Amino acid sequence: MIKITSKKFVSSLIATLAITASSLSAAETFGSVNGDKITKQDVAVILRNPNIDFNTLPKKSKDQVIEQVIEKKLLTANAVKSGVDADVQYKDALAKLKRDLALEIWMQKEYKKVSVSDADKKKYYNKNKDRFKVPATLEARHILTKTEKEAKALIKTLDKASNKKDEFIKLAKTKSTGPSGPQGGYLGKFPETKMVPAFSKAAKALSKGKYSKTPVKTQFGYHVIYLEDKVPAKSLAFDKVKSKISQVLLQEKFRAHIKSKADSLRKNAKIVIK
Repeated sequence: MIKITSKKFVSSLIATLAITASSLSAAETFGSVNGDKITKQDVAVILRNPNIDFNTLPKKSKDQVIEQVIEKKLLTANAVKSGVDADVQYKDALAKLKRDLALEIWMQKEYKKVSVSDADKKKYYNKNKDRFKVPATLEARHILTKTEKEAKALIKTLDKASNKKDEFIKLAKTKSTGPSGPQGGYLGKFPETKMVPAFSKAAKALSKGKYSKTPVKTQFGYHVIYLEDKVPAKSLAFDKVKSKISQVLLQEKFRAHIKSKADSLRKNAKIVIK
């Protein structure tokens, strides 16, 4: 059953019209209700998400959507026949809807007037390079113990081993209390900022193929860390982030454009605040 609350009537209707306005062509239909075709727009309104492709949904889900469209059309036709358009509440809501829709359409047109040059994008990129950096990637293993004494004993064992990595894996499988123990303490590849600060700092300070000589304390216990590999931090090339920069600048310019327009209108407006 479709439920519509009076408080959200206008906002729901605006959202419905916005989806309809931006949806696909109505060329494809899925049936009809008393001669009123069930279109893609009808389906899009029920889905409420333009990223969902109706044709990829399971049959059960498709049937449920179509049933909701049918129910909506039947109730809408009944509402129209009831003469609700003569109701004061309807007229007030419709008047507000028209004004809100006029603003929405006008805003869309104004947005299309805003543009950003390649020079603007490049300037933004050069001034904000820190935003487009990929942090260093670490690949590591660790052995987690409950006490510092246990961790120090493991480090001494590693110091004596001829094949440090093999010994580390063996110790991780038999001594580590962490969930990665059965995998030889392998943590995979991760950004250096992903782990807790103390762990990340210690791992980052290691050279490839080396292990921590002193236990690393965190809230989880004491770690002995082995660094498998390290990929340095790097900056993303301009071409990789150009489209993202474009979106950021367009939004900034659009907000500034609308603010300027509002400020201009405000100067000649009679505004009363109670």
